[in-house]
Amino acid sequence: MPSLGQRLVAEWLGTAFLLAAVVGSGIMAQKLAGGNVALALLCNTIPTGAILVVLILIFGPLSGAHFNPAVTLAFAFRGELAHLGESTWAIGGLYIVAQIAGGIAGVFAAHLMFELPVLQSSLTVRAGAGQWFAEGVATFGLLLTIFGCLARAPGAVPYAVGLYITSAYWFTASTSFANPAVTIARSLSDTFAGIAPAGVLPFIGAQLLGAALAVMLSGWLWQKETLPPAIGA
Repeated sequence: MPSLGQRLVAEWLGTAFLLAAVVGSGIMAQKLAGGNVALALLCNTIPTGAILVVLILIFGPLSGAHFNPAVTLAFAFRGELAHLGESTWAIGGLYIVAQIAGGIAGVFAAHLMFELPVLQSSLTVRAGAGQWFAEGVATFGLLLTIFGCLARAPGAVPYAVGLYITSAYWFTASTSFANPAVTIARSLSDTFAGIAPAGVLPFIGAQLLGAALAVMLSGWLWQKETLPPAIGA
């Protein structure tokens, strides 16, 4: 069983790599796309979905590969976070701190790789009812993806999450942050992937609401005692 230290390092390092991929690919896309925003978004989308698959595969056995406070809170509410003898909410709090710290470290690493100022504040305004609703939808769908796969096909989680985020980049008005740690970290980057600090709290509120709805619905949809046998079982 992984130690608490191993789990926290996995959450920190995984979230750091996730944000390095999100912000770094955004910077590279903006440099190479020649002003074509659609092409830049596509170039930002593919690395994000791809790195999620890799990170969940390598860190999932250690920490569960949450990399997302909304996911951690969802597992805590379901009583599926802490090991025997541990406090669920204490572990959840430590996970969230590690995720936020890792996300910020990943943003700083992306800035250093592209020789940009490390300390920045985004000027990209992402606000309005449509964007907030989109964040709720994006996070709701992400949590349903995770819990649905865990109920029927646990081995598919890395691929399903990567594919879901790749898709949600394009079908949501907000480009699917779906993650409070990602939202906070991206406010510290005045690049293609940034969000102005004033937009952070509404995004996080919408994300947590979407996650809460997903926890309630998933508990009803995938009740272990009523699930039929898996196909091929």
